Amino acid sequence: MEMQQVRYFLALSSTLNFTRAAEECNVTQPALTRAIKTLEEELGGELLRRERQHSHLTELGRRMLPLLQQCYDAATSAKSLAKAVQSSDVAPLNVIISNSINIALLVSPFTELFRAYPGVHLKINRGSLADVVDALKNGNVELAVAGPLGQAWDRLDMWPLFQEGIELAVNSDHPLARRNEADVALAQLAAEPVLSRIDWETSEELSRCLSAKGYSPRTAHEVETDQDLLALLEANAGVGFVSLTAPRSPNTRRLKLRDLDVSRTVSVYAVAGRQRSPVATTLLNLLRSTDWSPFGVSEPA
Repeated sequence: MEMQQVRYFLALSSTLNFTRAAEECNVTQPALTRAIKTLEEELGGELLRRERQHSHLTELGRRMLPLLQQCYDAATSAKSLAKAVQSSDVAPLNVIISNSINIALLVSPFTELFRAYPGVHLKINRGSLADVVDALKNGNVELAVAGPLGQAWDRLDMWPLFQEGIELAVNSDHPLARRNEADVALAQLAAEPVLSRIDWETSEELSRCLSAKGYSPRTAHEVETDQDLLALLEANAGVGFVSLTAPRSPNTRRLKLRDLDVSRTVSVYAVAGRQRSPVATTLLNLLRSTDWSPFGVSEPA
């Protein structure tokens, strides 16, 4: 199998038209047709069925598409990486990270990215769930790292990275923190003012689970970021629900939720069908291959 054949197939799967695919790949239609035919022989079946205005990928073609796309992206990334190492001439990379993601999680993949592309200019944006989706829609960023975005936009590609639990965070001097127990029951929070997160990706799922248990939090203050939540916790302004990997402080304590099993999946997002730069593809591959277990999280479900 040659990368040229793969490139032709990816163009054909997008256009479903041999003439337009050939034009897109800057080759003659007979040359593209021969390459696709050779690829089909190697894979053992038809990839595309030609039916006038209703040409479509076969079952084999649909199953091979994501695998060949990944293969092509990896080959492109490797080629660009070799060039970048020689020239250190790399285009800027814009990414957005949700307010609910602890950037300390990304130190390892960023380190590898800087090693691979010494000349990369990384621009990190921060924002809420709505900001993440808007940045991807408008083409202001190539990649995003965030919790669940739900059905915010149907053009999003998503690669789950890890799954983490939700805990309760309290001030170290809070009565709940001075107990010997490492967990807390929802009934013990009945009178507690709860710090609320604005536009947190986990809010909807958390509220659903809390309601199912008959618990309705008494909201005290609203914040946008984990850092702001941590500051109010240190001021003993209430208690708050946080993700397992959220920033910690020696002045606060984490407690497991005894009768509530709620978690969230952190993923990397990109726009489906939109061409990614080689450096963005490299970062995507690094994120997907990172071992997240040292942070105490689990494989995505």
